[in-house]
Amino acid sequence: MRRFIAVFLILIVAAFAFWLLRSQDTAVPANAALESLLVDDGTTSDAFARATVPGAVNFPRDLGPHEDYQTEWWYYTGNLQTEDGRDFGYQFTIFRRAIQPMSEIPQVDNPSTWRSNQIYLAHFTVSDMGGDEFHVAERFSRGGAELAGAQAQPYYVWLEDWSVTEVEPGTVRIQADTEDVSLDLTLVETMPPVLHGDGGLSQKGPEPGNASYYYSIVRQATSGELVIGEETFQVDGLSWKDHEYSTSALSPGSVGWDWFSLQLDDGSALMLFQIRRDDGSIEPYSSASFISNDGALQTLGHEEWQLDVLDTWTSPHSGGEYPAHWRLRIPSIALDLEGRPMMADQELNVSTIYWEGASEFSGTLSGEPVTARGYVEMTGYAGTPAPS
Repeated sequence: MRRFIAVFLILIVAAFAFWLLRSQDTAVPANAALESLLVDDGTTSDAFARATVPGAVNFPRDLGPHEDYQTEWWYYTGNLQTEDGRDFGYQFTIFRRAIQPMSEIPQVDNPSTWRSNQIYLAHFTVSDMGGDEFHVAERFSRGGAELAGAQAQPYYVWLEDWSVTEVEPGTVRIQADTEDVSLDLTLVETMPPVLHGDGGLSQKGPEPGNASYYYSIVRQATSGELVIGEETFQVDGLSWKDHEYSTSALSPGSVGWDWFSLQLDDGSALMLFQIRRDDGSIEPYSSASFISNDGALQTLGHEEWQLDVLDTWTSPHSGGEYPAHWRLRIPSIALDLEGRPMMADQELNVSTIYWEGASEFSGTLSGEPVTARGYVEMTGYAGTPAPS
């Protein structure tokens, strides 16, 4: 779960405003669509599909889009390094949001190619630890006129000229650029996809259908080129992919979440998310997946770990106070890690405000020394900007 609906709704409001400005053939009444985005409290139209059945994820079909679900994202993060040891991190995410259920879209004769029920948005960041700079960009578009979209075979997800393209089965190319930075990476899958939760069904709260279908590709050997300003860097490292689709929302009383994706130096990997509640407790449906270096999966409930915050960092941009030093203990797998961000300021202050950045950990696993690198996402610490 790279993130969940509260933040995404704010993103989509901004995207929807942009969509209306460019619209030549609006698929749904503007006021009705906008209202549905602003007041989404988990009571979304029953005509949207919901995640309810374990074991429903199927490849290669589910590499592609699921437009009968309201929300979806393809999420890539990675830690990269030059030959001389300069560290970088990157995030590249494409989100999809349906405005109305497919069955409720009014039919028109000879619809324009601009007509679309799908809004796409993308986030692209580069963390330059050597230069102590965080580069962030955001884009919006619609699913019409080939401006943005997704497909399963061959796998391809794009928003204008930002894209993830299948080179061959198990290998993809990510391309994105701004005026300041550009990224051109090849990712090679070294482990098969991991299905989180109950056979890919990841429950997020007690309400029926408050769940997602969620899988990850936890280790992808990565190489390519990174350009920052006038400098070009050849980089190698590891990437992580999340793909999640659902029709759901945070349960009442939930205020945000912390998500960790860690690639350990013994070849294993860990995904952990905890949803925080307004009374300081953790949502019981918080979950983790530990993938050993032979590919074996162990699913862990929230009661099986202890995550302590040892220090915090206050953003000079938003004023949000974020955890910035953790100790994570999971007794059932004899894991004890302590970690920090590789750079303090990796806050995205775009359509919404959240922190997502490259982080590193060290400690022990089964009594043996271990180190890990990965990404941490934290939401709900800086509030949520009001839609404009």
